[in-house]
Amino acid sequence: MKTTIQKISLTLLAAVVSLSVSAQEMVVKGKVYDVQDKSPLIGATVLEIGTNNGTVTDMNGEFSLKTRKGKILQFHYIGYKPKEVKVESEWMEVCLQQDVALLEETVVIGYGTQNKVRNITGAVTSLFQGRAAGIRIRGGSQYDAAVFPRYPYIAREANTEEYESFRENRFLSAEKQPLSTFSLDVDAASYGNIRRMVNQGQMPPKDAVRVEEMVNYFSYNYPQPTDGHPVKIVTETAVCPWNKGYRLLRIGVKAKEIPSETLPASNFVFLIDVSGSMYSTDKLPLVKSSMKLLVNNLRPQDRVAIVTYAGAAGEVLPSTSGADKQKIMDALEGLQAGGSTAGGAGIQLAYKIAGKNFVKDGNNRVILCTDGDFNVGVSTTEGLESLIEAKRKSGIFLTVLGYGMGNYKDNKLQTLAQKGNGNHAYIDNLQEANKVVVNEFGSTMHTIAKDVKIQVEFNPAFVNAYRLIGYESRLLDNEDFNDDLKDAGELGPGHTVTALYEIVPMGVEAPLGKVDPLKYQSSEKEASVPQFTNSNELLTVKLRYKKPDEEVSRKLEVPVLANTVNGNVSEEMNFVMAVAMFGQLLRDSDFKGDASYAKVVELARKGLNDDPNGYRREFIRLVEAVEQLEK
Repeated sequence: MKTTIQKISLTLLAAVVSLSVSAQEMVVKGKVYDVQDKSPLIGATVLEIGTNNGTVTDMNGEFSLKTRKGKILQFHYIGYKPKEVKVESEWMEVCLQQDVALLEETVVIGYGTQNKVRNITGAVTSLFQGRAAGIRIRGGSQYDAAVFPRYPYIAREANTEEYESFRENRFLSAEKQPLSTFSLDVDAASYGNIRRMVNQGQMPPKDAVRVEEMVNYFSYNYPQPTDGHPVKIVTETAVCPWNKGYRLLRIGVKAKEIPSETLPASNFVFLIDVSGSMYSTDKLPLVKSSMKLLVNNLRPQDRVAIVTYAGAAGEVLPSTSGADKQKIMDALEGLQAGGSTAGGAGIQLAYKIAGKNFVKDGNNRVILCTDGDFNVGVSTTEGLESLIEAKRKSGIFLTVLGYGMGNYKDNKLQTLAQKGNGNHAYIDNLQEANKVVVNEFGSTMHTIAKDVKIQVEFNPAFVNAYRLIGYESRLLDNEDFNDDLKDAGELGPGHTVTALYEIVPMGVEAPLGKVDPLKYQSSEKEASVPQFTNSNELLTVKLRYKKPDEEVSRKLEVPVLANTVNGNVSEEMNFVMAVAMFGQLLRDSDFKGDASYAKVVELARKGLNDDPNGYRREFIRLVEAVEQLEK
């Protein structure tokens, strides 16, 4: 009997010890991969089932979570099948598998529209961000309200996003208007914003589609400058894929690459919108995560100050060395949203602080993080334009990072970027933040050439008409090309910029408009046949730029021969043409010809060889998703 009691006691003791051990808290670390290519999944959600205990993966796809042995962790990433894993040890590696039919139906409650989605791919918007921004997702119990309950659901009355209306460029006569002049644009916000909408089951409005920003979202393998200039021009001509009778000219500009460790010291001012409109998790919380990624890459010689604005503007953190990362991180973590939006006052204070800590021969830059919803003080597009133009000559550059959905003010952020020696990107998730502020840190956050302009002169002996694809908001008067007082675009180290012209060869009928004969002038030509120079050149590309600390421009010039239409189209050209064709389909362009989504995918697949980060493959998935949306 005694022996039996002893055995029972020992058994109970062992059970208690076992329960005690299993109940002990432990920090589980791990990494989340794509099962096919083993690439890390950035921003994947990790949730302990039955609790509010969760986290997201960092820029390396890694996570750290305090939990207990035996608990079940659930892993989510849009476009992938969810997975449950039992906690067995302090380290785990989790591979998720893509599921193109994951979201069968997306219902946009706050916007008053419903779109059935048959195929949403490309994991680009984290689930909990979508919920907090007024998006409810149906189609599987795994995406019910309990998935990430610690983030509140914020419904909106209506979609109040704003985009600048514009008319796409039309064909112009090479004889009557032989010059085409525009400012180079390195912004890429339009592509990220379009991607966000498509992955929510919505077709983007036409004015949100800026073809040049879609093309320039991707980097291209253009050759480095070798002649002492910080930029180099490359060209390629091919048959236009949506109109076989036309030609397509690609103008590529490559900025000189500079190793990040040799970049000049940076004087950053983070200007962060903490107004009430920034409350949802796709806004201020994502801003914090984005800026933390940037802070992780700062050097001791770099400095950061933080300015916030809501009802008023204030300095949260004085200029601090990049060596004191924890101090900067703590200041970011303490930010909270609430109040109205005094954007103009914030911009003025940020420039003042940047000027106070100005680094001679360094990189002095304000980084604005906002949804663009300015509603106190200077808030109109015209007022913001005047404000930022006044700051432009201070030697302080501007980076505009847009966040959020539902009330995103794209038009205002475009104005700030274009008028303030700046660039503009849209951040829809941590993966995109990693691309902009980490992978492209040098090109996005530094400047090696400013006021970069392009002017193309077409030879009417070979060109009947031409059309610049995109750049509608960057067009310049022809006289502006030689005017060093005229503002234009900026290039950072390693930047690539691409422009496309659709060309109607001489002898091919061009879609040019007609006007009535002039009443007060003679319409007779001085000669029956136009007199052209005896040249074998199709056109000439001219580029002007200034060094960041100079106010006198320098000029480059590259002729393109008439017989250079390429039968063996490069991989880069194929992909550029695919993106341009996709943009014209999204805009339902008058000039889309016989473009189709199938042709877009076919061309894009020919340009996939140089895709180390998977952005081009993601583009193909996006095109396929749009094709399903339109069925």
